[in-house]
Amino acid sequence: MDFSQFKKQFDKGHVDPVYLILGDQAYLAQQVKDIFIDLIPDTERSMNIGSYDMEDVSVSAAVEDAISVPFFGERRLVIINRPYFLTGKKVKTKVEQNMDDFEGYLKHPEESTVMVIFAPYEKLDSRKKITKSLKKAATTIEIGKLRESEIKKLVVNQINTKGFQINDDALDRMMQLTGGKLTTMMGELPKLCLYNNDTKVIDIDSVNGLVSRSMEQNVFDLVNTVLRKNAKESMDIYHRLILENDEPIRINAVLIQQFRLLLQVMILQKHGYSQGNLASALKVHPYRVKLAMQTVRKFNYDQLRDAYIGLIETEKEMKSTSRSPELLFELFVLRFMKKSAKTSG
Repeated sequence: MDFSQFKKQFDKGHVDPVYLILGDQAYLAQQVKDIFIDLIPDTERSMNIGSYDMEDVSVSAAVEDAISVPFFGERRLVIINRPYFLTGKKVKTKVEQNMDDFEGYLKHPEESTVMVIFAPYEKLDSRKKITKSLKKAATTIEIGKLRESEIKKLVVNQINTKGFQINDDALDRMMQLTGGKLTTMMGELPKLCLYNNDTKVIDIDSVNGLVSRSMEQNVFDLVNTVLRKNAKESMDIYHRLILENDEPIRINAVLIQQFRLLLQVMILQKHGYSQGNLASALKVHPYRVKLAMQTVRKFNYDQLRDAYIGLIETEKEMKSTSRSPELLFELFVLRFMKKSAKTSG
């Protein structure tokens, strides 16, 4: 189920013994955590809430807490964070994890305990026995895979709760500038509300003036200026990224990644993939796919391929010569423009 479905179910008083919270949306993860904490009265929280980070402590300690009787209360809440052993992820830790204890608990969870496992990962390793056992025993809440409409709804609800409104164009611009990242958008709201306190309406001018551009948005703008063969604007954006302390080699790597995405989207679209299918197949944020689909409509395969290859060559030069990264990027833009002009001519 998603966050909204969980909230509706929870508000009706339905509480299951084990929950798996899957996804890396920090804002929603905190919302879910707060909802569970509210299950335990204030005066009992120090005694009946336990939180365990699996990269630092054994899951057996969490299980031992979970099977304990609540101390002067009706419920215990046991929170398990970063359960890396559910993934294929390699983690440096001296803690030995006993999966037998965990599996045993999942077969017979304590009635007076609510165990909540926060897994901030894109996916789990479904081949593992413990993952299979957990998915069978737990109610899974997916917070990582949100559609654009769901993100907008959550942001608007939060704004309305504060007694404010937001114009549609301002909301679209927020999505664009933050790369559609819910946690980032929520983090921008306090200053937007403070700035628009008199009108109680968040408009596009305040969004443009106050919301920080994400690295992804700057790169998206840079990709489009390169493809439009606008050398001056490309270099302006590039220098802005440098001034924001982004390393040239990292900027180039993100550009390569973005052009690879554009090529993948273009090819898969020709094979009948929709926006939702593309996001799932390529394992990228749905909003990035939406922007990529908008871009590939304006350009052809040869342009995207030439830019991609040119950036790979630029990366090799950055790693093998002492020439200025800014000069190498400028040379890439000029070469691309020259080649693109020949192709179109």
